[in-house]
Order: sequence, then C-alpha cells, then structure tokens
Amino acid sequence: MFVVGPIFSREALTAPRQIQHFAARAGYVAALFVLMYTLGQVTFGWQQERHLGDLARFGAICFQVFSLLQLTLVVFFSLLFAAGNIAQEKDRKTLILLLMTDLRNRELVLGKLTASLLIVGVLLAVSLPAFALTSLLGGVEIQQIGWSLAVTAAAALAAGSWGTLIAFWREKTFQTLAYSVLGLVLFVGLIETLRAVLGPQSLAGEWLTLANPLRGLLLVIDPLATVSQSAGVASHPLSYVLAMLGLAAALSAFTIARLRVWNPSDQRSQPTAPEGVSDAHRKAYTRKVWHNPIIWREICTSAYGRKVFVIKLAYLVAFLAAAWFASQAPTDELILGMISPAGFAFVGVALLSLMLINAQAVTSFTTERDAKTLELLLVTDITAKEFIYGKLGGIFWNTKEVIVLPLLLVISFLVQGTLTLEDFVYVSLGFLVLVVFAGMLGLHGGISFDSSRSAIANSLGTMFFLFLGIFICMMLILEARSSFWLQLPSFLVFILGGAIGLSASLTHKNPSPALTMSAFILPFFTFYVITGYLLHETLGVWLVLTATYGFTTLAMLIPAVSEFDVALGRTSGDRG
Repeated sequence: MFVVGPIFSREALTAPRQIQHFAARAGYVAALFVLMYTLGQVTFGWQQERHLGDLARFGAICFQVFSLLQLTLVVFFSLLFAAGNIAQEKDRKTLILLLMTDLRNRELVLGKLTASLLIVGVLLAVSLPAFALTSLLGGVEIQQIGWSLAVTAAAALAAGSWGTLIAFWREKTFQTLAYSVLGLVLFVGLIETLRAVLGPQSLAGEWLTLANPLRGLLLVIDPLATVSQSAGVASHPLSYVLAMLGLAAALSAFTIARLRVWNPSDQRSQPTAPEGVSDAHRKAYTRKVWHNPIIWREICTSAYGRKVFVIKLAYLVAFLAAAWFASQAPTDELILGMISPAGFAFVGVALLSLMLINAQAVTSFTTERDAKTLELLLVTDITAKEFIYGKLGGIFWNTKEVIVLPLLLVISFLVQGTLTLEDFVYVSLGFLVLVVFAGMLGLHGGISFDSSRSAIANSLGTMFFLFLGIFICMMLILEARSSFWLQLPSFLVFILGGAIGLSASLTHKNPSPALTMSAFILPFFTFYVITGYLLHETLGVWLVLTATYGFTTLAMLIPAVSEFDVALGRTSGDRG
C-alpha cells in the first residue's frame, strides 16, 4: 500500500461491498463455463465415447479460446476503466481537489491506475479454476496457464498505463477515450508494420515483437510452432512479460513527471469574431444561437475540445492502413477461413468507427451531467425532442469523417469490381443502420446510468461484447461445419447468455417490454445474420439486420423523446 497510496486502499475496501463486484465475478466464470460447454458440443457433439486424445484436444482448444478471449477483454477494459475513471474525476471537477491534498504524484497516478484495474485483476484471479480445468483434460501444462495469465496481466497493466497517461493529459472525456483506443490500434499496427519491414528474424524485429502481447500469448498457446520461427529474445514468454512491464513503467513514470504540468489546465476560451469585424467590435462580439441551441452547441462550439482534429487524423491513418492492406492482400484467400481481405479491412475500420461514434454519444450526455449543465437545460423550454435529436445531430456531424470514410472504401470496392451493385447497397445501408444504433445506444447508456463511469463502461462494453460475440459465433460455426445442426442447442445456450446480459444493460433503469424484447431478439437474429453471411445470402441478411437493429434503436429512442423525465428518473410518470 506504500507505493500506490490511499486511493487504491479505499477502492480495495469499498469495491468488494458492492453487488456489482460479486455479479461480475460470478458472471465471468459462468460465461467461461458456458463457452466451454459450447466448445464441447462443437468438438464432440452428442457422442458418448470419448478417448483420451479427444479430451486432450478439447482441453487445448478451450485453453486457446480462453486465453485469446481473456487477453482481448482484459486489454480493452483495462484501457476503458483507467481512462474513464480519471476522466470522470475531471468532469466532476474533483481532480483539482485531489491535487490540492498532500498526495504525491506517484500516489495519485499509481493509485488511480491500480484502483481502476482492481476488478480486472479480480477477474483474472477467478478465471484460474476454469483454466486449471483445461489442464485436467490434458493437452495443456500448468506452466502454459501460468504464462498465459502472466502475459495477460502484464498487457493489462500496460494498457491501463496508456489510458491513465491519456486521461491525465487530455481534458475532454471523448478525446480521452478516442485517443486511448486509436493510440492502441495505431501502436499495434506500427509495431507489426516495422516488424515486417525490418524482418522478423532481425534483432530489431525480435525486439519489436516483444511489444505485441498477442504474439507472446501465441507463443504460450503453441510454443513449438512459434519457437521454430524465432530463437532470439522473443522465444520465451518471460521476455514479453518483462517488455509489457517495462512499457507500463515508462508510461507511468512519464505520467508522474507531467502530472502537475498538465493539471490543472485552463480550457476557458472566448468566442472569436469572424474576419472583417473591426477591433472595436471584437470584444462585444457574440455568436448567434440557432433555434435548437442543443445542436448549435454540438456543432458550433468546442464542446469536445479544440484538438478533435487529431482524433480524425489518427483515424485517417488507420483508414489508409486498412485500404492499403485491402489493395495488397491476395484476393483469393480468406482470412480465418471466413472473410476476404477487402471485407476484413472494411470490417476493421467500420468497427472502429462504431466504437468512436458510441463514445461520442455517451460522453455527449455524461459531460452535460457531470458539468452540472443538464439540470439547467431541463428547466428551460427545450423539449425532449429538441434535446435528443439535437444530440444525435451533433453526434453524427462531429463524427462525419468516420462515417464517410468506410463508405468511400465500399465505393472503391464497387469501382474495382470486388462488390456488385446489389452488395454495395446492402453493405452501405447496413452500415448506416449500425451507425444510428451506435449513436442511440450511447445516449441510452448515458440516460440509464447515473454514474458516468458506469454509463461509459456499459455503452462501450455492450458494443464490444456484441461484436466480440459475433466473432466467437463465426469461429464456432466454422469449427462445427457439417455438424452445425447437431450443435445448434449449444449455440442457443451461448446466445441466451448474451441476451440476458444485454437485457440487464438495456433495461437497467427503465425496463420496458420493447427493450426487453430487443435484448432477446438482437442476439438471436444476429446469429441468423452470421449464418446467412456464411451461406452467402444477401437480401435476407440485410433485411433481418435492418429490422432487428432498427427496432432496437426505436425501442431506445421513443422513450427518450416521449418520457424524458421518466427516463432520467426525475418522475415515475404513469408506470405505477
């Protein structure tokens, strides 16, 4: 406790008393065992005779899926929790109070970092029995389990350190979230690009390899295959663990050194007059507010900081990298056996766009509440429709670049002949439907959760789990292949678990029949969309996706514009 200080001590004492803490632990272990059951059905089906070799192969498959899934979850939520926790302190103006205490820079930075990662460490610890069970099946050694958890924990610390650095540096929550996610994506992309240019077998390539924890985990999962390709510093998991710890230490040290340089910051700015206005009138210049002041504020002011263009520039770099990959990769090969390189590039930039839109949406609401301006807006004559539609208009305007660029990529595929005109229409319209869904989901999360930290975690977490679940389902379907219909009950169990979790998030404060139905039909019809895509269907996939996600969007939108005070919990309305 001496190193991290009282902030972590308080979190360690108070967090275990909350019901969410117990629900997260139990839910995570239950999800792992549901996934194990699904993998068992995919591997064995309903046959009773199982040999030791089959059990060992099943244990190895479970270990691989658990490890890759856990690394993905841990890195994402470590980044999200660390950045969101500090951003909430800034929005509520409580960080300045912490800076006024006798807390040292080290105690403040490391305290917030470790407090944010406490739940992540707990989930890693409770996953140990599930991993240990795979070793009892055979095919996995205890050392592999230990190194898998070590690499994952070190990667979580590095991701959390990066999120902490960005959160203390930037003032606006949206900038913090966007910089954190885009920085992580660009970092991994840069590492892999330099590694390919310099050569994996070169000394520089070996050291660059250590900066990617995914390669360290692949070394743990299949050590023989990876060691045969490398015999240098990147041939042992300990090297990856030390590299991640060193990266985390460097990021934290830099944050500690710059903490009181970045904070407190002065974000006050005066409206500037347009060109042509005389100096005598500049001081008296005021901007004309539109009929809907909400959308005016979103578009015409620096509500999300004056350096949002950096986010768009970083996204442009990621987009160009994806476009280059689509143009260079062989067109006759399928990535992971299920999607073409062009499709993979589009899916990558589209998912990044949807995450940024969702982050913009949820922070557009939580920032109002934390800055104590939401109550001021509610006592004016602004209607619920003006507020919600104004927010949505501002969200889509501020993220117009991340909406347009994926569509331009699809247009390029149409011009090159990669897509037919029919497929182009389905892909473009389907993407726009998901854009509106992501924006409305962010606003719904901000309305449903009183804590900004919970709102951001649930909104972005729902998007992340939804797409991660889609990826897992696609992998399981490809693994089942010809025995798909025999394993259908196991898929339904897996999907039902996701529906229950989605229902808990969507109906947290304001349960309604429409939201409950949306929570349960969304995973099932998304599963149909996946299978339809793998069977090369087009019109049916687009119709189901549009109807399902469109209905869910309306189920969130209609209560927000018709019963806004009820949605915020200000009145019970006629629900009694």
